[in-house]
Amino acid sequence: MARDHGRVDGGFDVRAAYAAHGAELYRFALRQLDDGGAAQDVVQEVFLRAWRAADGYDPQLSGVRTWLFAIARNVVVDEARRFAVRPWQRTLTEGPGADVPGVVGIDEAVVDAWVVEEALGRIGEDHRSAIVQTHLRGRPHAEVAAELGIPVGTLRSRVFYGMRALRLAMEEMGVEP
Repeated sequence: MARDHGRVDGGFDVRAAYAAHGAELYRFALRQLDDGGAAQDVVQEVFLRAWRAADGYDPQLSGVRTWLFAIARNVVVDEARRFAVRPWQRTLTEGPGADVPGVVGIDEAVVDAWVVEEALGRIGEDHRSAIVQTHLRGRPHAEVAAELGIPVGTLRSRVFYGMRALRLAMEEMGVEP
């Protein structure tokens, strides 16, 4: 696959993606890590990984923004783990009270929601409905089954196979479930 001037055959343009999403990815990483230097490193790593994996990117599976934020989430988690193991490697821009960053924050929850929403759109309607009603809305299986006019066992089967399909969709999107 030929790479030229930031563009990979198949349509992924690294420069255009950076121009469109780089600042937003930086803000996401900064909120997660509370360290400007580390946030810059995260953005660089995101686009490096995206460039390396561009030939495997399929716009039919997810949008560029969702794909980049999924990569960013993984890089932020890696950075937070690195800080937890080697806290002395934090930059000197930190002030007092700047402990190891929290891995799960509001911004990561938003990115996770985008990724799950994108993956849910990739599975069948029956499976999606079963997962949304039971897992996301927390409704009892018996209530949902009665509403759909199906046996509880059928609903449980739809949830089980729907979760498998959801995991597969997320793996295809390059997300670590």
